[in-house]
Amino acid sequence: MSDLHPQTGARFLLERTSDDGATAQYRAAIYTPSELFEGSATLSDDGEVTLAPNDAPANLRGPLVMFARLVARGAAKRRDDGLAVWPARVLRWRPG
Repeated sequence: MSDLHPQTGARFLLERTSDDGATAQYRAAIYTPSELFEGSATLSDDGEVTLAPNDAPANLRGPLVMFARLVARGAAKRRDDGLAVWPARVLRWRPG
């Protein structure tokens, strides 16, 4: 998909840039019909998430943090199941 800007709502994208097993770094982006908010996110397998500069409004940052926490909380289970601990890409959409 070359254009991630939705017609309505917002798209939330996490793209892994690196990981050391226990933590992973992601490019974090929020696409709205008319704007793009970018930053980075650090996810830990204990469920912790830290966003670095992302000037999105709170009503968009909240869902991004929620999605990132779900990925982080699932890391231990994926490891136990023998799967890749940190997904390369996570893309979600939410209505406006």
